[in-house]
Amino acid sequence: MTRPRLYVGTKNASSWAMRAWLALKASGYEFDEEPVDIRRPQRFRNLASIGEFSPPGAVPVLDTGRTVIYDSSAIMEFANDVSENRLLPRDIEARAHARSLMAWQHAGLSSLCHRISFESAFYPLKRPLTGAEHDECNRLFRAYEAPLVRHGGPYLFGEVSLADFMHAPTVVRLARHSADTSAWPRTRAWMQLLLDHPLVAEWLAEADRLPHIWYDDYLVDARDPAPLLRDTAGRSPECSP
Repeated sequence: MTRPRLYVGTKNASSWAMRAWLALKASGYEFDEEPVDIRRPQRFRNLASIGEFSPPGAVPVLDTGRTVIYDSSAIMEFANDVSENRLLPRDIEARAHARSLMAWQHAGLSSLCHRISFESAFYPLKRPLTGAEHDECNRLFRAYEAPLVRHGGPYLFGEVSLADFMHAPTVVRLARHSADTSAWPRTRAWMQLLLDHPLVAEWLAEADRLPHIWYDDYLVDARDPAPLLRDTAGRSPECSP
């Protein structure tokens, strides 16, 4: 039997691969990591190759040697299974609550993450969050605060869980855009704890060393058409999907 292999995208672009990677690493499951460059134009050729053995033709994908598991949520649930359920709360209602938070993230958090791309978390300068984005952040922080109060922290459901790892890339986005957490002290402490988690820090250290992947629509403020950021090295902007 071949050693399991996790196919992950470019680390400053692939938030879904980050989620799967965190869960598998935390579970103790041993695997080899296969980087897939998802920057344009090579992404089309590279993802077509993934499509030869994984129907969605996307990353992340876990090939166990016997089974191909695609979609980050399925990989994360597999990680919980192989860890003998250590990565979800024991209490059945707390577990359902954790899965609700995970499902909301999987559905896009009301498009908050689409407006603040994962790639932008690694830009040298950040645009200010809009009023609508601040409102969405507060709605999200309220959802984080509730389980932190109920279960006493330090993570969302006490011990670190899939819910924390599912939201880790969002925490990276919002923390690096200086989202205002002053009204949410438990959420602020939890976000910092998650950013300091050794596995999260390991992924981010690698991502921070990569060339930036520019989104043109991020560089223009809707209230002012002048570009907010420029590539000072004179390179042509690169956009991820």
